Amino acid sequence: MTLANFFHMGGYAFYVWTSYGITAAVLLWNLFAPIVLRKQLLRELALKQKRAQR
Repeated sequence: MTLANFFHMGGYAFYVWTSYGITAAVLLWNLFAPIVLRKQLLRELALKQKRAQR
């Protein structure tokens, strides 16, 4: 079995590698989305608190 055969996946390479790519994208989204949303929420809360102090 050569490396080319491994990457070809018996003719199913497009489907296999696409599914791996989609899975990786979803996992990365699940990792970074909460971080971004938390930062956004903290900025909004700080802005509201600043407005309330005026």
